[in-house]
Amino acid sequence: MKKPFFLFYLFFNGFTLFAQRNVRDSIIGTPLIGLHYGGNFTAADLADRYGYLNHIGIQAGWKTTKNWYYGMDVNFIFGNQIRMTGLFDALVDDYGHVTDINGDVGKIAVFPRGMNVNFLIGKVIPILSPNENSGILVHAGAGYLLHHLRIESNEQVIPSLELNYKRGYDRMTTGINFHQFIGYTFLANSGAYNFYGGFYMQEGLTKNRRTLFYDQPDVPVSKALRLDLQYGFRIGWYIPFYKRQPKDYYID
Repeated sequence: MKKPFFLFYLFFNGFTLFAQRNVRDSIIGTPLIGLHYGGNFTAADLADRYGYLNHIGIQAGWKTTKNWYYGMDVNFIFGNQIRMTGLFDALVDDYGHVTDINGDVGKIAVFPRGMNVNFLIGKVIPILSPNENSGILVHAGAGYLLHHLRIESNEQVIPSLELNYKRGYDRMTTGINFHQFIGYTFLANSGAYNFYGGFYMQEGLTKNRRTLFYDQPDVPVSKALRLDLQYGFRIGWYIPFYKRQPKDYYID
């Protein structure tokens, strides 16, 4: 039982031991890895499909000795608010049910899912901060966005929703993505209390990637450029990797 606790201690305190630099007195160039959560409201074309969306992601980059920040992040997007209606009306029988292969009432669940990858450039402005490495953080960037419907049938076999048939309902959409962030970042003078948080917005310029929606077979799928907006907040925890300070030796 002692070994897991020892590894846990090393993970959360090893960075502190490794990070013996004087953050208080100088601007330090260092790699940063961040884990974050974001809550996002939808707008424009995306709001026609989904409501509130969650982001969980990881960010990795480099903060320079001039407080510029270069990096990238990857985010998993998920939620449970679907604003589309009538998706499976064509599968409903005379009793108002969708049935599985055994004739039992099928239970269908749908969820928004997606991901994005962004490259970013930003700046730390040391205002209202305990040291020159903390303060107002702004960054912006561009990347790739994907979102779709995840369709689940609770291990039931519903022939019209198996294998490639799901593609006729999943609203697969991809395209380029832009984002902006303004908030606050804090790198502690000592210890592992390094965090960031603020307001986040992203704009996806996307297109539908399916050629037919099975719930709307007589309606041509739009190939027009979509504007998929999300806006909200992001909070996260940084792991900095500072180089050790060289030791001074004196010879009498």
